[in-house]
Amino acid sequence: MKNFKNKVAAITGAGSGMGRELAIALAKQGCHLALSDINQTGLSETVRIVKGLNKGINITSQTLDVSNRTAVFDWASQVEKDHSKVNLIFNNAGIAFGSTIEGFESKDFQRVMDINFGGVLNGTQAFLPYLKKSGEGHIINTSSVFGIIAVPGTSAYNASKFAVRGFTETLRQELDYTRCGVSATSVHPGGIKTAIATSSKSNDSIKVLGLDPSTAGDKMTKQFITTAEKAAYVILKGVKKNSRRVLIGPDAVFLDLIQRIFPGSYSGFLGKILLSRMAN
Repeated sequence: MKNFKNKVAAITGAGSGMGRELAIALAKQGCHLALSDINQTGLSETVRIVKGLNKGINITSQTLDVSNRTAVFDWASQVEKDHSKVNLIFNNAGIAFGSTIEGFESKDFQRVMDINFGGVLNGTQAFLPYLKKSGEGHIINTSSVFGIIAVPGTSAYNASKFAVRGFTETLRQELDYTRCGVSATSVHPGGIKTAIATSSKSNDSIKVLGLDPSTAGDKMTKQFITTAEKAAYVILKGVKKNSRRVLIGPDAVFLDLIQRIFPGSYSGFLGKILLSRMAN
């Protein structure tokens, strides 16, 4: 897919952050949009912004919880009806929750998995038939640098993002093998200046790691160095290149390199360094 003009892109988590910036970048390139988010206020603001950028594109929106499988399949069907085709699905919605493994309540762990991985699974399966029908489709699944390395206090997030990575790598192989006209990319952002960390919750169990549940999200956000606008640019560049994996930000590139050089030992020192930076 060398350009996005007159293509149709569906985006989850479009109400803020990378999802909003993807919508903006695609609108500027003449791509029709089907936007969704669980936050109606943020979603409406994104719709308002992109409508002002390109009045020649068709924009639809839907309040959506990506963990609701029936709702995602209904949305995919509606998108195809509204736009007559679908070329791209950006499974971008996600949340974070801080806890030690011992301190996790099952409902909190499951909620992270249901949204971060379940949302990718639901979005992929719901849209894949329509992407095949279009003759030129692409699935873009947002993992994380924490789908490449693991750190203490984020086990559910790590588990969900490692799952997205494995799922998408398998998906890409199957799509390549069947030559169905659809491809897939796994996206691994480092620290992106969005609200995911500041809006995330933590429980008191992370105190044993030297972290304050009331400030951990804000301190993590201060470590982020890449804008959501830059992230969207890198993602779309990766789609045009049909990349299997897209690393976003110098921190993601660095941490990926560390994992490659020290695959069996990075966890012995890297987690301590990251915890120290978040604690101070």
